Amino acid sequence: MSQAISVVIPMFNEARHITRTLQAVRAAAERAGCEWEVIVVDNGSSDDGPRIARELGARVLDCPRLSIAALRNRGAAASRHAWLAFLDADMQVPESWLLEWNNVRQKDCADVLGLVHQPPPQAPWYARAWLHKVAAERDRATLLDWLPTANLCLERHWFERVGGFDERLRTGEDKDFSLRLGRAGARLLSLPTPTVLNWGFETSWREWLGKELWRQNSLVQLLRGNQLNPRLLRFPLLAAGHWAVTAFALLLLLLGQPLAALGVFAFGWLPAALLTLRHRYNRRRPLLALRLLLLHWLRMHVAGLALLLGFLDLTARRPSRG
Repeated sequence: MSQAISVVIPMFNEARHITRTLQAVRAAAERAGCEWEVIVVDNGSSDDGPRIARELGARVLDCPRLSIAALRNRGAAASRHAWLAFLDADMQVPESWLLEWNNVRQKDCADVLGLVHQPPPQAPWYARAWLHKVAAERDRATLLDWLPTANLCLERHWFERVGGFDERLRTGEDKDFSLRLGRAGARLLSLPTPTVLNWGFETSWREWLGKELWRQNSLVQLLRGNQLNPRLLRFPLLAAGHWAVTAFALLLLLLGQPLAALGVFAFGWLPAALLTLRHRYNRRRPLLALRLLLLHWLRMHVAGLALLLGFLDLTARRPSRG
């Protein structure tokens, strides 16, 4: 028999997506036959999102100028059911979403569930390629150290055991949350099917780069908060090395050694190539592999910049001695 569930959705100017998101939640809850509530935590929207959410039966909390972690925590604090689910306001869950979660708990095969995201067909290739990469990495039900997804189902006592989301983080709060759940002993299950449709895709390269910089914005905080976890260190180290290789190539070019600069620049694509080709799925699809090669290369440059900005911000906020 299904338990009652509270669905927490942070929102900021998502009037174009929130109807689809809430209708999908309703369909999933009705199919599972469970008691449910939706709490939309609004971060000071200037559009019609809050009005639409209320008309569709959600309880809307007005919480302007808070971090996304704080929004999720405020929603959880206001909820009343034993099961919690966290979604973004641009996600369309499948109709079997809560049935899957109910089955997981009945079989006691995991404590936390996350579904893989997929883009809608109209998303541009750079948005589709990136989500296809994640889907390819998780082609079967797998217990993981952390869940790289913004949709989570769990029992409330796990949320309370780890103290909820870390409100000091500007981004990456869901990754940090699932890492702490794993360290506390929770079993984290990723299901590749059914998938969640992510409608918040980027519509331009400028938006893609801007969002990627925002996503990587809390790298330094994540590393400090997770005791320099070796798994978390891998990508920042690659990004820092990527910047070092690029800087060395530019230096050689300035010193009048164009051939040497070209060789170093070509070598700088090796980490992106390794990240792309490590999965058999990508190796079988040359066009997807080429697209991911470019995206990995760009992402490492963005992550290196975010890492530098994070260190500068940390230094600026460090209290002086004296």
